Amino acid sequence: MYGFRIVDKLQKIDEDIKIDQLKYHHKRVLVSKEFTFDSAHHLHHYEGKCKNLHGHTYRVIFGLSGYVDERGIMIDFGDIKEIWKSEIEIFLDHKYLNETLPPMNTTAENMVVWIYEKMSEGLQREDRMSKYAEARVEFVRLFETPTSYAEARREWMEHE
Repeated sequence: MYGFRIVDKLQKIDEDIKIDQLKYHHKRVLVSKEFTFDSAHHLHHYEGKCKNLHGHTYRVIFGLSGYVDERGIMIDFGDIKEIWKSEIEIFLDHKYLNETLPPMNTTAENMVVWIYEKMSEGLQREDRMSKYAEARVEFVRLFETPTSYAEARREWMEHE
């Protein structure tokens, strides 16, 4: 009546599906994960409202690519979150960015490159390299407001 049904039988490994069927393809795929953080900052050498101390709820979107493993998984979303929490967010969330980031004008354009570099370094850490050897950052998009963002892309970062 409602189009809802309970499955009759859960699929079982080696009975209904074989281990070698879990990996469907050999193509590079992109996965994306999004986070938000709240920070305060001000801009130097700038004539406008943003020269004064103010805050934003930033939104950052990561696009990571790689090849799936034998399970059909490119990277665990939980691992992306762990890199974000332990290696990036600690410098950003509820912080005064002018103090916690490297010396820079805390523009979205500067920050997105720093965030890209930190995620890339996080993926390349020795303990993750064996798991995600082919994983790479394709893009990072940093929204400063709901309608304004800066973006860093792999092709720009590697070839400039």
